[in-house]
Amino acid sequence: MPQLAKRTELVMPFYAVELFKQASLLNAQGHDIISLGIGEPDFTAPAQVVETMHRAALAGLSGYTSPAGLPPLRDAIAHYYGQSFGASVDPSRIIITSGASGALMLAAMALINAGDEVLMPDPSYPANQNFVTAAGGIPRLIPATAEQRFQLSAQHVREHWGPATRGVLIASPSNPTGTSIAREDLKELIKEVRQRDGFIIMDEIYLGLYYGDAPQSALMLDDRIIIINSFSKYFHMTGWRLGWLIAPPDMLPAIEKLAASLAICAPALAQHAAITCFEPEVMQIYEQRRLSFKQRRDYLLPELERLGLHVPVAPDGAFYIYADIRAYSQDSDDFSHRLLHEARVAAVPGRDFGKAHAAHTLRFSYATGLDRLQEAVQRMQDFLQKLA
Repeated sequence: MPQLAKRTELVMPFYAVELFKQASLLNAQGHDIISLGIGEPDFTAPAQVVETMHRAALAGLSGYTSPAGLPPLRDAIAHYYGQSFGASVDPSRIIITSGASGALMLAAMALINAGDEVLMPDPSYPANQNFVTAAGGIPRLIPATAEQRFQLSAQHVREHWGPATRGVLIASPSNPTGTSIAREDLKELIKEVRQRDGFIIMDEIYLGLYYGDAPQSALMLDDRIIIINSFSKYFHMTGWRLGWLIAPPDMLPAIEKLAASLAICAPALAQHAAITCFEPEVMQIYEQRRLSFKQRRDYLLPELERLGLHVPVAPDGAFYIYADIRAYSQDSDDFSHRLLHEARVAAVPGRDFGKAHAAHTLRFSYATGLDRLQEAVQRMQDFLQKLA
């Protein structure tokens, strides 16, 4: 067998996937598992989107598109960013990708050289550090506290930027915490990075899933930020594998060259269908669903607190709650395992998101229906009473 590349040893495992496998196996054995694990909306694409894809398939529109994607879709995304998030974006700066993963891959390959260090908060989405590693870089997770909303801060940049540091990778709202970076805090963070001539990659995948004031894109503060976004979460098209990247003009030739070589193009039928997402009547469906997520958050958040699973920072976006389990355990791996096998509830242990809070945190996703959340709370209550 040929020797594997060393990067395969450096890539961090994703425990949520293993949890999903275990839950699926238990389901196949006849056990009713309630998944509060993987962040996949229980909603699917609206009927209008599915019908558009069907018509595109019948019309034979499944061939390659340009590497940058269909112009009408890029136009629609640009309009969406202006109307919903206040940012004026030239459609030529938008590259359609195979999910947000494809966008982050292009950004990492375009910006990171071997040995370059990239700062990101601990906790953060585990795949982010793996993209940095795959590009030859060194992900450096900086422990972030509840007082910092578990987000990277300007102070972190001042304290941890070193000779090899080239940029930061941040998310607002964040996975796993559901917390956003306050505007003034983000402004200060951007200032510190720019003073060091660094790059900023901003994950805005959950920007549309907000539960307070209407959000603004980070592009409103700095037009040169590299933006990652997706049709998976707000638009409920996880398996359609469609996302986008917004890049500064001077990066576009390199990005398009990489896109043409690494993926040729994003899935063509998904691109045609996605144009329909932005029609007014379809956007109304998405807004109704956003309010459903808010209802779920407003139910689950106080219930977890009632059960003694403390939430240090209330989430204001996405569909995750990052809870502290120290009232019951100092071992989140064991706690998650027991919760799955004894209570039949799946939740992701903290080790997926960094070492700083790994032992005493779990991530709960409320991407499932309210009735299932209510049943999950009852099961957890019965389970926790046995531990008390």
